[in-house]
Amino acid sequence: MANFAKPENALKRAEELITVGQKQEALQALHDLITSRRYRAWQKTLERIMFKYVELCVDMRRGRFAKDGLIQYRIVCQQVNINSLEEVIKHFMHLATERAELARNQAQALEEALDVEDLEADKRPEDLMLSYVSGEKGKDRSDRELVTPWFKFLWETYRTVLEILRNNSRLEALYAMTAHRAFQFCKQYKRTTEFRRLCEIIRNHLANLNKYRDQRDRPDLSAPESLQLYLDTRFEQLKVATELNLWQEAFRSIEDIYGLMCMVKKTPKASLMGVYYGKLTEIFWMSSNHLYHAYAWLKLFSLQKGFNKNLSQKDLQLIASSVVLAALSVPPYDQSYGASHLELENEKERSLRLANLIGFEVEPKAENRVALSRSSLLSELVSKGVMSCVTQEVKDLYHLLENEFLPLDLALKVQPILNKISKLGGKLSSVSSVPEVQLSQYVPALEKLATLRLLQQVSQVYQTIQIDNISKMIPFFDFTAIEKISVDAVRRNFLSIKVDHMKSAVLFGKQSIEAEGLRNHLSLFAESLGKARTMIYPPAQKAAKLGDALSNLAEIVEKEHKRLLARKSIIEKRKEEQERLLLEMERVEESRRRELQKMTEDAEQKRIAAEYEQRRNQRILKEIEDRELEEAQAMLQEAEKRSKRKKKPVVEGEKMTKQVIMELALNEQLRERQEREKKLQKYAKIMDHLERAKREEAAPLIEAAHKQRLAAEAALHEREQQQEIEQSRQRHAGDLEEKKRLGRMLEQKRILQERVVSSREAEFNRLKRERQERISQIIQSRKQEREARRKMLFFLRSEEERKKRLQEEEEARKREEAERRKKEEAERQAKLDEIAEKQRKRLLELEEKERREKEEILRRPTPVLPKPAEPPTLGRPTELGGTAPVTAAASAAPAPGKYVPRHMRVKVDAAPQAPPESDRWGSSGSKSDDRPSWRDERKPSSFGSSGSRTSWSSSRR
Repeated sequence: MANFAKPENALKRAEELITVGQKQEALQALHDLITSRRYRAWQKTLERIMFKYVELCVDMRRGRFAKDGLIQYRIVCQQVNINSLEEVIKHFMHLATERAELARNQAQALEEALDVEDLEADKRPEDLMLSYVSGEKGKDRSDRELVTPWFKFLWETYRTVLEILRNNSRLEALYAMTAHRAFQFCKQYKRTTEFRRLCEIIRNHLANLNKYRDQRDRPDLSAPESLQLYLDTRFEQLKVATELNLWQEAFRSIEDIYGLMCMVKKTPKASLMGVYYGKLTEIFWMSSNHLYHAYAWLKLFSLQKGFNKNLSQKDLQLIASSVVLAALSVPPYDQSYGASHLELENEKERSLRLANLIGFEVEPKAENRVALSRSSLLSELVSKGVMSCVTQEVKDLYHLLENEFLPLDLALKVQPILNKISKLGGKLSSVSSVPEVQLSQYVPALEKLATLRLLQQVSQVYQTIQIDNISKMIPFFDFTAIEKISVDAVRRNFLSIKVDHMKSAVLFGKQSIEAEGLRNHLSLFAESLGKARTMIYPPAQKAAKLGDALSNLAEIVEKEHKRLLARKSIIEKRKEEQERLLLEMERVEESRRRELQKMTEDAEQKRIAAEYEQRRNQRILKEIEDRELEEAQAMLQEAEKRSKRKKKPVVEGEKMTKQVIMELALNEQLRERQEREKKLQKYAKIMDHLERAKREEAAPLIEAAHKQRLAAEAALHEREQQQEIEQSRQRHAGDLEEKKRLGRMLEQKRILQERVVSSREAEFNRLKRERQERISQIIQSRKQEREARRKMLFFLRSEEERKKRLQEEEEARKREEAERRKKEEAERQAKLDEIAEKQRKRLLELEEKERREKEEILRRPTPVLPKPAEPPTLGRPTELGGTAPVTAAASAAPAPGKYVPRHMRVKVDAAPQAPPESDRWGSSGSKSDDRPSWRDERKPSSFGSSGSRTSWSSSRR
């Protein structure tokens, strides 16, 4: 796998590989880049790489690579730029469709090329054998190899795109468009197998959408746009299914549409519902379900009459006639008569399901269920006024079949009406859901109904009738067909007929004692006789013998009877309570036993599964070893057989390994293949010689035929040239006469032209002046608008400058205020510094005075005899004693540079004047000493530090 620093490098590398003809390596390089986790951030270069990638996939027909790349690209741009994925998929489908169409155009016979039952199935063994055995491939097989792979790839493309786009709310429109194009593909090329698979794929996508409701980008079916897209897809599926005559798939599509409507609990638009009921009529008619076919027609009639404002009277009449004829086509007997209980239950569930599809709400409970029947349908047609919209022929037919009693000539009167009805029909201009209606499709069912009605009426009049008479009364069918219809009616308990072919007669009403009509006949007769006897001989009232003696016997018996019934009910309740307790205990015990049994069974199943898995793995390993051993032995035997015929191998069979045997077998196969190729080349050379000989023989014959044809064409050309010259002369003469005839009107033509030109010129000048006036007005209005806009801009600009000037003045004032405050702060700080300097000078003067006092003390004469070593010793304490007060005074005085409060400044100023000894010694402080003492060395540092602290505190203020 090559690692590229940038995606552009991979694209450039792929283009270089394509240039030198290495498309597989280019495709692999782009595939590695797309599937790499390094490039998961979308950028425009990835889109260009995907375009090149899908082009390579289409060129090489690599559907698996295309699917992997599109899935990875969907992950990259799902949250960033979903439109890029849409463009790539559209480009992919366009390329696949274009290549398939190109292959189809190149094929000579499309029907032979697409004669494949399943696009996903591989080649059959007989086709492979025929392609390798036959030297010259047939045209049909060459077309199959040219067209079928591309159509197979196009089908795989549609499946891949639908799989990628499923359950994605941002690409619902592209999903619907892909489904529509796949439906059109199946419709155009009659691909019934692929259409079934496509419907199943879309059905599974919707099922997964409902199953996994917590997906992030799941489409919301409650949104009107999403619902409309899904409904359009299902209706397109329904239309294509009916056009391909896949009626079972069409019915499943109807169920899908109904499930979608139930899911979102919304009814689609009236136009879509018209298509829905129109397709239902076709499906029920093809399934011979005439009752629900008629109900579907009734719903379509109500829908078109209520919502279609463009419905013409003729179209309404045709639809109403179709409704009535469909209702009459329903058999007049119960189809489920004589069925078993299971069949009846299945029929009930089926009827409920179909009624829901049509839109008739049927109660699920059997006691409340209102079944859809022929009688209720006919009564509904009359109540809704459908009979008032039908043609006169349909009205007459309905009256004859449902209301008239004509046992002898019913069929003869119905036949001319049916002939007229069979000619009715045509295209509906104002109903798009049902483009065409042909009433002739109902004629066979109506003929059968007329036959049943005639037999029913004849059975009420006659007991026996000849077969010939029956055949004459029913001109629609011969007696064989009449007999089949009668058998079906007898089986459904609609008629009671027996046919005696020996006497050529039909017997009516000969029922057995178990028949429906005679089952309760004797009991009803006995009951009627009893009532008649009671009316003729009323019973006499007998006086009770014991009535007077036991007047309250009836009351006593009644009380005793009630007491016994109460006691019996109490006993029954106790028994039921005991039984309930026993059942509860048994149920608890049974549940415990089942739990224990389930735990035991689960443990046993796990153990058995583990043992089975272990045995299966051992068996698989053993089978692999046995298979390898058998293959090695078979190869060894094959090599020995060949060595017997040709040359014995050098290595012994017992020492030969499987690899050596496979190499020997492959070498032998390669040698045989080379021999076959040499034979084929020899046969090809022979065929070339034969073909050359045939063409050499046919060349002079072709040349002679060509010369003969040239002569015939030259004569034909000369004859046609003469005819053309003659016709040109005649046309020229006629044109001259026409010019001479029209030359007389030239002056009138000139006068008319001048009049028209002058009038149009005046009109043009008038319009031009009006246009100039409008233009001048527009220019004036625009000038005024510009002037007003210019004034407004000047006013806005001046207002902005005034505001800016005021803002600058405010800022200058603020700066001056800040500078003034800073100057005042500096002056205050200077005053503080000056005060500190004065204090420092006073301290210096005090120290100078103290020093002078010390010197004066040292200069005084002492009365003691002078000793050389004593003066320093004696002078040391004196010096120390004289220094101590000075030190104390210095420590009591504030340090120079420090801030001194106002109430302390008096004490500090008075401190230097306190000691009177300085005046006593005659040293007043006028003298100064320039030598600095050790205290003076620390004063600048303390002064500087105090000054820095003062400036820092003032800056903080």
